[in-house]
Amino acid sequence: MSSWEQAINKEDPNLDVEIWPNVKEKKRVQFIVSWNQPKNVLDQYPNLKAISSLGAGVDHLLADEALPNGVDVCRVVSPSLVQQMQEYILAAVLNIQRNFVHYIRQKDQGKWQPHNHPLAGELSVGIMGLGELGKPVAKKLADMDYSVSGWSRSEKKLGNIQTFAGTEELPGFLSESQILICLLPLTEETEGILDLDLFKQLKKPAWVINVARGEHLVDEDLIYALDSNILRGAWLDVFSEEPLPEKHPFWNRKNIIITPHVASITKAKEVAPQIVDNYKRALSGMELQHKVDRDRGY
Repeated sequence: MSSWEQAINKEDPNLDVEIWPNVKEKKRVQFIVSWNQPKNVLDQYPNLKAISSLGAGVDHLLADEALPNGVDVCRVVSPSLVQQMQEYILAAVLNIQRNFVHYIRQKDQGKWQPHNHPLAGELSVGIMGLGELGKPVAKKLADMDYSVSGWSRSEKKLGNIQTFAGTEELPGFLSESQILICLLPLTEETEGILDLDLFKQLKKPAWVINVARGEHLVDEDLIYALDSNILRGAWLDVFSEEPLPEKHPFWNRKNIIITPHVASITKAKEVAPQIVDNYKRALSGMELQHKVDRDRGY
């Protein structure tokens, strides 16, 4: 039995949980829980009422051509997802600020060489995306005295954190960002947003941290920006193809830090209550928790 099946059955032992592809009767399926589902599957269930993502992102569902019209989509929101993302981003920023990446490599070379580092207040950090994860990340970094600003599609207020909104304010935001962190939802408008034109607008010396989706990044533009000293480095947790192919050029770049999509991992026992509650809401015709606007993409 999978950890997900165990967590859901513990929340409500009376639920009938089946794991794809071992589904006995497709017409009995009314609620689907999914992450990176196979193609051409979602439209095989004639009585489907709702689909829940297993994470905060839903692009894997909305991009699926088999997603039936009229079926509600929701996602899970949990405190540990927020905390994990705050920890990951803070670790990345601290490593960049304090030159730990260089020191780790120098240790392998038996090399003793101190490097100057800026104080937190002297380092400008820009957060792209001020949603369920972006807001608390911005606040955590601001609490650590970093100079933080945020950019989002629509206007957001974050206390004493400077915010920008819309395409017209994007250049001003980028010009103030030395470490750029992408936490955007993946939509038609944001796909490929991390490109060469954007990199050129960042405050030098610049780093990019991508913990949103691999499709936000234009891989070839990143390589060019690094090789041309437009960027000093990149810290990547997500990729267009996962696992990252063995011969991908990212592996050979010393100024690219790679982690295997581990920034924030959904814990089954934490979100099982939300999933069960939304299942019961869907069957009762009630509004779902954390329902997604399919037109906006989040």
